Amino acid sequence: MTNNIKHHITDQLLMGYSAGTLPEAFNILVATHVSMCDECRAQLASYDSIGGAMLDTGDETLATLDTGSLAAVMERIENAAVTAKRAPAKRTGSTVPAPLSDYIGDDLTGVKWRHIGMGVRQAILPTSSQATARLLHIPAGAAMPDHGHNGVEMTMVLQGAFQDEDGYFARGDVETADTAVNHTPIADIHEDCICLAVSDAPLQFKGLLPRIVQRFIRI
Repeated sequence: MTNNIKHHITDQLLMGYSAGTLPEAFNILVATHVSMCDECRAQLASYDSIGGAMLDTGDETLATLDTGSLAAVMERIENAAVTAKRAPAKRTGSTVPAPLSDYIGDDLTGVKWRHIGMGVRQAILPTSSQATARLLHIPAGAAMPDHGHNGVEMTMVLQGAFQDEDGYFARGDVETADTAVNHTPIADIHEDCICLAVSDAPLQFKGLLPRIVQRFIRI
């Protein structure tokens, strides 16, 4: 049930998604969360309506754009055609939200996992180079290494749950972490945790071994 979701997408990111300005990786996560969350889907619809109304009014500020603006707008439109997908909440027979199933298929059984240490597995999704999207499979009760952030990292739970210094995150919940956040996510002991994680910069691991492994796992 979408009503059980307690941690949502920020307004700033929803507006960026509506405007088509987010990297593809972030679009995947926002679209996946919105497909599961009534509250954020309604909020996104309001931003879409505001954007459409602004276009309909023919805002006079558009007349002051410089000569390079048209090219920039066209580039954003072309990028949006690839990255901003407004898919239905779920396809018939699918256990994976539709925006994500475009990248991994209709269930998690076909994911090609790669072991990255301490029982954790990952699968990197094919997206644009602006940001990285990956699936993480964390065994029940296992912890991710303590880390900070060089940019923004968003993590959405697809199965199970995890807990860190900022709270408890279950299916559909999203944690948004920036350069001010240091945390140690720990999977709930009752079930393996599978997350969709996106980031626009490498993480800052505290331990020596995670920093060495980081060079090879693109995280």
